[in-house]
Amino acid sequence: MELSPLTALSPLDGRYAAKLAALRPLMSEMGYMHRRVQVEVAWFIALSDAGFAEFAPLSRADRAYLQSLVTGFDEENCAAIKAFEKTTNHDVKAVEYWIKERIQGHAALEKAAEFVHFACTSEDINNTSHALQTQAARDAVLLPALRGIAATLRAMAHQYAAAPMLSRTHGQTASPTTVGKEIANVLVRLEHATVRIAEVKILAKMNGAVGNYNAHLAAWPEFDWEAFARKVVEAPQPQGLGLTFQPYSIQIEPHDWMAELFDAVARANTILIDFSRDIWGYVSLGYFRQRLKAGEIGSSTMPHKVNPIDFENAEGNLGLANALLRHLAEKLPISRWQRDLTDSTVLRNIGVALGYAVLAYASLATGLSKLELNAERLAQDLDHSWEVLAEPIQTVMRRHGVAGAYEKLKEVTRGKTVSAEALHALIESLAIPEADKDRLLAMTPASYIGKAAELARRT
Repeated sequence: MELSPLTALSPLDGRYAAKLAALRPLMSEMGYMHRRVQVEVAWFIALSDAGFAEFAPLSRADRAYLQSLVTGFDEENCAAIKAFEKTTNHDVKAVEYWIKERIQGHAALEKAAEFVHFACTSEDINNTSHALQTQAARDAVLLPALRGIAATLRAMAHQYAAAPMLSRTHGQTASPTTVGKEIANVLVRLEHATVRIAEVKILAKMNGAVGNYNAHLAAWPEFDWEAFARKVVEAPQPQGLGLTFQPYSIQIEPHDWMAELFDAVARANTILIDFSRDIWGYVSLGYFRQRLKAGEIGSSTMPHKVNPIDFENAEGNLGLANALLRHLAEKLPISRWQRDLTDSTVLRNIGVALGYAVLAYASLATGLSKLELNAERLAQDLDHSWEVLAEPIQTVMRRHGVAGAYEKLKEVTRGKTVSAEALHALIESLAIPEADKDRLLAMTPASYIGKAAELARRT
């Protein structure tokens, strides 16, 4: 069976392939190979500038040619590396052989061919490549998607800042709020989580087989290999890798930064699961309508249905993302002694975890773009919930020392249908100042929103 979007085992490369086009060049096998070539080239060029008599500085033309191997890397190049791998059965060695093949015919480069992958263990190349992949995915795909959702939420929070809405605590009617304030709550949480994602430092190591520069010092004992490795890792691209140097490791970089990052993404996703479920509920209550899409079918048997599928898809894919992200965060920092291989196959699924997250963000953005506030339904719910004014009435009573204020309101309202007339009669009977009576008599469920509108507009 030929591989196609219809035969792909993963829906990320099948049904949803088009929605993940931005992530695929970064997190695919080809993206991994591309970063390996980038790391090998950066290390090779840096070695030429280290001052070794055996490796003179490269000419501008040779540097440009090496960089072209990185900037021009394509699917054909990736296939050529995979062809080497069929013989080597080692993916990093295949990259080394491919680079050596590509520098043939360039005299200075060919002469220095043994400095390709010099003193490196495979993990020096792999950990830096995963770091570069993940950094690119975070900065170019994940963060823009989250910030796009935040921008939509901010606009909605401001637009609906003063739109009154009945709250529900424990699923029961409760003190009113506004639609904008409830959206602002999510916005503030999401922005905080997004900052945490952006702040994670992405680390990489270039220190040899067990982290001690053993082979490096065997070749040049007097050279400061740690300072050299730090420069390669931290110098801006293309001279370096633009990452943060990890000075202590076993054969593998400890992956603690990965755990921190994936936990941070999972926290943002959890906030969005919470939000997706709430919006689903508000659609069910009729607080929001969904704009119709021509030709779309909600149910195969019930023609009237307009299902909140975008929020359901978002919730499901966020759950899948978090299941993978949490496994990555728990597993990757654990390695037996100086190294075992259990991280290798797990690391190849970073793109899958992020893919489900990005897919969910797209569904959520689509769902939000379809929402229309149903002010009539919101007003109807508020008008049938006068019992929520028991709270302000008893609070004013307590201010003025009316004994048993809470208990009196509880007796009148708990578990009962309460009318405006009944509450007004109660207010009129209270021994409180007339100004406070007038204020309570003027109050409605729709006007009893506290600072909600101000809080919403402040985001």
